Amino acid sequence: MAGETKITIVGNLADNPTLKYSDSGAARATFTVISNERVWDSSTRNYRDGDSISMPCVAWRQYAENIAASLAKGSRVVVTGVLKQRTHQPADGPRQVYTELQIDEVGACLRFATVEVTKAGSRPAQQGAATAPPATGAFEATWPPVQVPPAPAVPPTVGSWPTPAMVG
Repeated sequence: MAGETKITIVGNLADNPTLKYSDSGAARATFTVISNERVWDSSTRNYRDGDSISMPCVAWRQYAENIAASLAKGSRVVVTGVLKQRTHQPADGPRQVYTELQIDEVGACLRFATVEVTKAGSRPAQQGAATAPPATGAFEATWPPVQVPPAPAVPPTVGSWPTPAMVG
């Protein structure tokens, strides 16, 4: 929607995402991202933990299923979305108001980790072919073909790589 303010939060998952299905069959994933501030303490000349924020997040449908299959407690993530304020009126108590982040995008933070991306929703025939071990004497092909330049035998010295002005 136009006029919505998007926010981004970087932090760690407090627990594994919870995946539930509505009566109509729509998947809903919920999880909490905790973001800790690091503060420089000039008296000790070290960083220390500062304030932290705990943000409940929600995603729907196929996105929710992908999140539940991919993320786990402690995963460092970058989440972008829209803040929504919700109310709940229990039968035996006062009205409760809470804020959650409706997710537009979520991804693994690669500052301290690596990931392997697998496209979700691939046809079953492609998934089966990709997971089957190659036959004896066969090679494993990738598409598109990946060309990796050979690694230099000796590391180059600083400034030894050719620049566009030096080439040809």
